[in-house]
Amino acid sequence: MSDPSSYRPAAGSIPTQPGVYRFRDSDGRVVYVGKAKNLRSRLNSYFQDFAGLHSRTQRMVTTANSVDWMVVGSEVEALVLEYSWIKEYSPRFNVRFRDDKSYPYLAITVDEEFPRVSVVREAKRKGTRYFGPYAHAWAVKSTLDELIKVFPIRSCRDGVFKQAKRTQRACLLGYIEKCSAPCVGKIDAEDYSQLVQDMIKFLNGNSKSFLTAVQKKMAEAADAQDYEAAAKWRDRALAMEKVLERNAVVLEDDTDADLFAMVMRELDIGVQVFHVRKGRISGERFFALERGEDLQDAGYVERILTRFYTDVAENGVPREVLVSLAPENIEVSAKWLSQIRGSNVDIRVPQRGDKRTLMQTASDNAERALNKYLIEQSADITVRTQALNSLQGLLLLPEPPLRIECIDISTLQGTDTVGSLVVFEDAIPKKKDYRTFIIKGENKDDLSAVYEVVSRRFKIRADLAEDKRFAYQPSLLVIDGAKGQVDSAQRALNELGVDVPVVGLAKRMEEVWKSGEMEPLILPRNSPALHLLQRVRDESHRVAISFHRSKRGKRAILSELDSIPGLGPARKQALIQEFGSVKNLTQASVEQIQAVPGIGPNLAEVISTTLQTSNSSGSDA
Repeated sequence: MSDPSSYRPAAGSIPTQPGVYRFRDSDGRVVYVGKAKNLRSRLNSYFQDFAGLHSRTQRMVTTANSVDWMVVGSEVEALVLEYSWIKEYSPRFNVRFRDDKSYPYLAITVDEEFPRVSVVREAKRKGTRYFGPYAHAWAVKSTLDELIKVFPIRSCRDGVFKQAKRTQRACLLGYIEKCSAPCVGKIDAEDYSQLVQDMIKFLNGNSKSFLTAVQKKMAEAADAQDYEAAAKWRDRALAMEKVLERNAVVLEDDTDADLFAMVMRELDIGVQVFHVRKGRISGERFFALERGEDLQDAGYVERILTRFYTDVAENGVPREVLVSLAPENIEVSAKWLSQIRGSNVDIRVPQRGDKRTLMQTASDNAERALNKYLIEQSADITVRTQALNSLQGLLLLPEPPLRIECIDISTLQGTDTVGSLVVFEDAIPKKKDYRTFIIKGENKDDLSAVYEVVSRRFKIRADLAEDKRFAYQPSLLVIDGAKGQVDSAQRALNELGVDVPVVGLAKRMEEVWKSGEMEPLILPRNSPALHLLQRVRDESHRVAISFHRSKRGKRAILSELDSIPGLGPARKQALIQEFGSVKNLTQASVEQIQAVPGIGPNLAEVISTTLQTSNSSGSDA
C-alpha cells in the first residue's frame, strides 16, 4: 500500500482541459482509467477528500503508485479514449460486466457463396449477420425450424455440404424441402442469394410484405384449383405467423430502439435490455455489474452505454436509445452514438405512453433478474472466497491467490511432448489467457519439460510486447505432479529471479507438495482449497491432453502420407484439411481425392491404392 500524498501531482501541474487519466501501481500496471471534463478538478478530488471516497476507490488510490493523463480536444474524444484504454489495459478497479448467461443467436454467414443459417453462442465474427439475442435456446431453435420452411437456406455444417457436393447427393433436409439444396445444383447462386436476403429482411422486421405476398400466392393457387401448391403456400404463411407471434407488437411499426432499464443497488446494478425493431421486441438480455467505481448513478449509465455499443451490441446503433435514467452527459453520449451510426441518435427517458409502459415492464424484469443473479452469485462467491482464503492459510501465502496458473505436461513415451498453462482469476477460469507449448527436442522427461515450460512462461514477462496477458505475475503456480516436478519448476524460477509460490498436486493420493518441503501436505477430502486445486489441475490436464492428441493425430496422418511418392508438404496439408483423418482419406474414392486442389488423377490413384494396400495389410496382421 502506498501513501497517496507521495505521488500526488504538484499543485497547478494538472491541466484544466478535458482528458483521460491512468493510475498505475508500483510495477507500472494500469489499475484504473477515468475521464474528466476538467482534469485538475477530478484528480484533486482523489487526494483532497480521501476519507470521503468509496472504500473500493480508497483501495485503488492506495494501490496506485503514480498517475498520468492525456489531454484531448473534447468530451466525446475523452469518452472514446477512456474506453479504448479500458479495453487495452483491463484495469482491475474499473467496472466489470457480468452476463447472467451466454445467449443464443441466429447467425447467417453472409460472406460465403452459399450462406448457412445456424444457432450459435459465440462472439461476433466478421462476415456473419446475427439476430437476437433470444432469451431461451428452444425459442431460437423453434424460430429457425419455422423459418427454413419459408426461406429454405442451408443449415448443414460445411463438411456435410462439401460431401454432398462431391457425391451429388443431397441430405435429408434437401429431400423434405427444408433446404433448397444448392449443394446439388437445385438452385443457382443468384436465386439462393435472393433467398438469403429475404430471410434477413424478414428477421429485420420487414415481415408484413412477405406474409401478404405468400397469402396472395396461396389465393392465386386456390383460384387456379392447384390445391397442392395452395397447401404449400398455406403452410409457409402459418410458419411466418408462428414466428411473428413470438415477437409481439409492442410499439409503433416504425420504432427502431434499444431500451435500457437499470436497477441501482448500493453494491450492484442490474441492466435489462430490450431490442425493439419495427415495433417488435426482436431480442433481450440481462447483465449485472458491481458498483466499484466512484461514480454517481448517471456516470454508470454512461459506462453501460459505452460498453454496450463498443463490445456487446450485435446489430449496430438504433435511432432511439431509451433509458430509465439519463447518462451523466446526455449530449456527449448522443453525439458519440450518432458518429457510430452515421446519423442522428436520440437518447431520452420515456415519460408517457407505450414506451413508458414498456420501460416499466423492463424494470420489473431487471429487478427479478438481479435478485436471481445475486442469490446465485452469493453462494458461488462465498464458496470461491472460502477456497481462496483457505488456500492462503494452508499454504502460508501473503495474500489470497487471486490469480492461479497451472502447468501440465502430456507425452507418449517421450514423443509429441506438449505443455499447457491455464489461468484462474478469482477461482474462475480465464480461458483467453490459456496457452500451450510444444516442447523442443525429443525424448525429454517430465521434469525437464516442466523446467522448459516454466522458463518460457516467465520469460514472457520480461518482454510484455510478446504477450500482454502475462503482465500480471500469478499469486500461485500449480504443477500437475509431485516433489520432482515442483523442484524443477522452482529451479527455473530461481534462475530467472522470479519469486512465485509453487505447489504440486500429485494424482495418486491428491497430495500437495510445497517447494522446499520433504513431506507432502494432506488436505481433507472435503476441503474447499483441495477442490479448487483439483479444478485447476484437471483443467490444465484437459487442455494438455487435447493439444497432445491433436498434435499426435496430425503427425500420424503425415507419417502415413510420407511413403507416397510425389506428395509434398503443401499437398499433404490440403488432404489433411479436406479429410481430417487417414481413415476418411482411405475410404474416399479416387474422384473425391482428385477434387482436392493440387491432386491430379494419377496422383489420386496412387494415394488411393497405397492407402488401401496399407490398410489391408494392417487388417491381415
